[in-house]
Amino acid sequence: MLSAEEERRGNRIEANKVNDVVTPKAKSKNRAANLAALQQLSEAYPNAFDRKNVRPLKIGIQDDLIADEKVAKNKIKRALASYVRSLNYLRSLQDGADRIDINGEASGSVTAEEAQHAKGKLKEINQARREQKREQEKKERMNNKLEALLSMNK
Repeated sequence: MLSAEEERRGNRIEANKVNDVVTPKAKSKNRAANLAALQQLSEAYPNAFDRKNVRPLKIGIQDDLIADEKVAKNKIKRALASYVRSLNYLRSLQDGADRIDINGEASGSVTAEEAQHAKGKLKEINQARREQKREQEKKERMNNKLEALLSMNK
């Protein structure tokens, strides 16, 4: 049996785990808000935010968007964060590729370091997805084994 102190520690650890987890409902709510904000940017600046033709954005474009005042500042931040973390955006960051401003005009280019950073991010994301898939498959195998054992006992 666990001592009272060990039990309290266990409960405290479990409570921390629960508090650190983002619920699927909150995650989908954030995703929906991000997509709505990105949709507003796409409508206000179709030459810069084209989801079918993703191109690197100008460094400091956030300041230009805020100054233009077509979209609320909090929506701009939310949309940009979502946009620049997308796989297509990271793939667009190729060495020497033109960056674009809010009008879709060339405004600087992607450096080799930026391209390398994006490549590393893509690698990290893909690795995390592979690990997540392995974990899911492991859980499914375990569930199948448990179901088989339970059915044998019946």
